[in-house]
Amino acid sequence: MKLTVIGCGYLGATHAACMAELGHEVLGMDADMDKVAVLNSGKAPFFERDLDELLAKHTASGRRKFTASYAEAAGFGDLHFIGVGTPQRPGENAYDLTQLFSAVRQLAPRLTRPAVVAVKSTVPVGTAPRVAEILREFAPAGDAVEVAWNPEFLRESSAVEDTLRPDRLVFGFDTAHSRAEADLRQCFDKIIEAGTPTIVTDWATAELVKSSANAFLATKISFINAMAEVCEASGADVFQLADALGHDIRIGGRGMRPGLGFGGGCLPKDVRGFMTRAEELGTDQAAVLLREVDAINNRRRERMVDLAREQCDGDLMGKQITVWGAAFKPETDDIRDSPALAVAQKLHELGATVTVTDPRALDNARKAHPELDYADDPIAATEDAGLLLHLTEWRQYAQIDPHRLAIRVALPKVIDARGTLNADRWREAGWTVSALGRP
Repeated sequence: MKLTVIGCGYLGATHAACMAELGHEVLGMDADMDKVAVLNSGKAPFFERDLDELLAKHTASGRRKFTASYAEAAGFGDLHFIGVGTPQRPGENAYDLTQLFSAVRQLAPRLTRPAVVAVKSTVPVGTAPRVAEILREFAPAGDAVEVAWNPEFLRESSAVEDTLRPDRLVFGFDTAHSRAEADLRQCFDKIIEAGTPTIVTDWATAELVKSSANAFLATKISFINAMAEVCEASGADVFQLADALGHDIRIGGRGMRPGLGFGGGCLPKDVRGFMTRAEELGTDQAAVLLREVDAINNRRRERMVDLAREQCDGDLMGKQITVWGAAFKPETDDIRDSPALAVAQKLHELGATVTVTDPRALDNARKAHPELDYADDPIAATEDAGLLLHLTEWRQYAQIDPHRLAIRVALPKVIDARGTLNADRWREAGWTVSALGRP
């Protein structure tokens, strides 16, 4: 098929590359000329595992290219995926749909023949009819342009795998959707033939799937972190508790990882956006639940700061602290709503000298937080430190020999906020080891 992808951030660039891998001819469209130039060179303007290889492969194959022209996109194909950002509104909890409606309004006047517009962006329920209304009003093809909802379920650092081998596909349609369903099934035929569950539903249900899935995952994470608070107060071990709970088939262990909490561009935004929409719909009890999920998540960051203060004898002023991790999770350079950087920033505000290191995210962190100090090497970063904080669970941090660090630091104290360091090994090397949710 010949198809377009409007918006080439994490979602759109990955979707474009993966659709080319499935054999389609793909034109990605983004208004950012610099981003388009980087993508056309066969690279992504951000780090996502396996994506550069896929982009380079299909730059060479000629199956995908990128443009900044809506006219070129409209003329290229008749299946248009929209994957623009829907961030949190500044100063509010609601989704900002400016980019989505702008993309639809700019695409619509150029749709002169029957087409399908399939929206992948995460939105509040009730958005699809507004998109359809804009297309009916401004598209010359009128009712021959059908709207489909095709939510994405990508995890950063696993986005390519999640696109090519998803755990489910969801297609949402209005009552009349013969072309839209046929086109989407043709587009994803290899994935469907592989046995991937495919759910066909209405617009509203499809709109709710992504944000409610993220809200449920956030609830699991916040639940186990609420249990971590109880464990700290009672002397129990939250990691052993999570392991025991995870063996219950009604609960499962996936997503129930205690620690510093969630961040990134999806979970915090989707919890808050879903909460706001629930309030607008008058379902206040659902909003109360989501508000507490968000509050528990933020409390983990506050608890980390308190624990650091305790390890510094109650006073952070002038203390030298090393932070391992800037990205919100390992295997990405994304720092959006990063718990690690939120903690580092708060420690800086309280008077500490904070040195941050990260394998991938330092450039982004430097731009967002120039007031912090940075080091490329995690071992050199600990020189003369009075406290080490392990805040993003990069695999290489767990492999560092604590004996090598003990002779560099001023005080061998570490707080493991992610629970992936071998505490016995560190203690044997002379370190005082603390952890969220553990005695």
